[in-house]
Amino acid sequence: MPATGSLADLIATRLTAALAPTQLDVINDSHHHSGHLGDDGTGESHWTVAIESEAFVGLSRVNRQRLVNNALADLLAGRIHALAIRARAPGE
Repeated sequence: MPATGSLADLIATRLTAALAPTQLDVINDSHHHSGHLGDDGTGESHWTVAIESEAFVGLSRVNRQRLVNNALADLLAGRIHALAIRARAPGE
């Protein structure tokens, strides 16, 4: 899928399609890493995703993170240097 709009929009679109979140926050943390390793100068290299989804019910933290990583695999391979994930099921 070609990138359109900001990377935050693309991350949100991918996660919405894959995990149907009930809550989703995509936070650009890149300004905290300006000039550091992994800063590619785009201002879109370091991210935090806070996501709540029914898809996480009964899954371990590691398996929840795998679902998020799978949804963003090609972006993690190139455009995203670092991704912090806070994944929870509804009611947690």
